[in-house]
Amino acid sequence: EVQLQAYGGGLVQAGGYLRLSCAASGFDFDSYTIGWFRQAPGKAPEAISCISSNDRTTHYAASMSGRLTISEDNAKDTVYLQINSLKPEDTAVYYCAAYTSYGSYDYWGQGTLVTVSS
Repeated sequence: EVQLQAYGGGLVQAGGYLRLSCAASGFDFDSYTIGWFRQAPGKAPEAISCISSNDRTTHYAASMSGRLTISEDNAKDTVYLQINSLKPEDTAVYYCAAYTSYGSYDYWGQGTLVTVSS
């Protein structure tokens, strides 16, 4: 069974950082593009980072560029997203997802809530 589980969220003060984890199971995750998304209250989902399937290059949303680092640990089948200099507007549920051969992100984790206090 394909599963993605995002965790590592929590309450953090503005200016702090968090490292989110996305644990994969049931598929060969390092053959897939893995993306991170977030959805703030009352807002549309936003793609913020991904690591590509073919050459594992990394990509970041311009709106958060410079504050994000995506990485992976193949031995643990886990992709990480570190967010630095957190701002209250970063408060959102963060999700990870895998992009499949069907041309879309078809596998999703359950999301982890990040709350940034001012």
